[in-house]
Amino acid sequence: MTLTWLHLVGLIVLGVAAGGAGALTGIGGGLVITPVLTLLFGIPIHQAIATSLCCVIATSTGAAATYVEHRLADIRLGMTLGLATTLGAITGSFMAGLLSREALAILFAILLVYAGSTMIRRALQGQASDPAPQQVYRIKHFPLGLTGSGGAGIISGMLGVGGGVIKVPLMYLVMGVPFKVATATSNFMIGVTATASAFIYYSRGDVRPLITAPTAVGVFAGAWLGSHLMRRASSRWLVTLFSAIAYYFAVLMVWRALRGGFAQ
Repeated sequence: MTLTWLHLVGLIVLGVAAGGAGALTGIGGGLVITPVLTLLFGIPIHQAIATSLCCVIATSTGAAATYVEHRLADIRLGMTLGLATTLGAITGSFMAGLLSREALAILFAILLVYAGSTMIRRALQGQASDPAPQQVYRIKHFPLGLTGSGGAGIISGMLGVGGGVIKVPLMYLVMGVPFKVATATSNFMIGVTATASAFIYYSRGDVRPLITAPTAVGVFAGAWLGSHLMRRASSRWLVTLFSAIAYYFAVLMVWRALRGGFAQ
């Protein structure tokens, strides 16, 4: 693929949108970047995943500082779950090299549908409420949360989504963490997880600087903006945004995989 100025501008705009969505929902932006690079820019999915992982690091850098400053992120929980996620991410990175582009795309779509369905069901039940400032909550099902975080790391390494697409529903639905706290904590964790995977993709030559750099610049700016908007947004609106993004890209990825239209 030959990059033009129009492509570079498009990558920056993509980064801003992905970074903003990632900071608002805790998914790190990879949920948007991987399918857009593959479907619209024609970039091979392994290279798109590598770019996505680098941009997830930018999302975490741009958003985590704001969340920690305003005490939204649960740092103790994030550090504990982050260890399991990082180990899983390294494993998933090696596994990704063994799978075809179509298999990765179908797996990605299944993940999106699962996450979107789980979150929208909770919103429709009226359980996506905003926590009071410094709300006290009790962590539930910690062993299950730790195991799920390891699985999130594997998904992160394989699909370049930072693991947030699994960790946010896991913390919110299983462990009893308020949605905004789960989002902030996920953003705190995903940078470390993505870094562990990105090194492996880099060693395989999947990181393309001319694609990654402009996208990461946009992601950092979008994440900074999104982290400030998240504190003022309704939790129900954030859950709906999360689900809408997930469903939309699930459909696109399945459609492209069935047509065999992924770039070589």
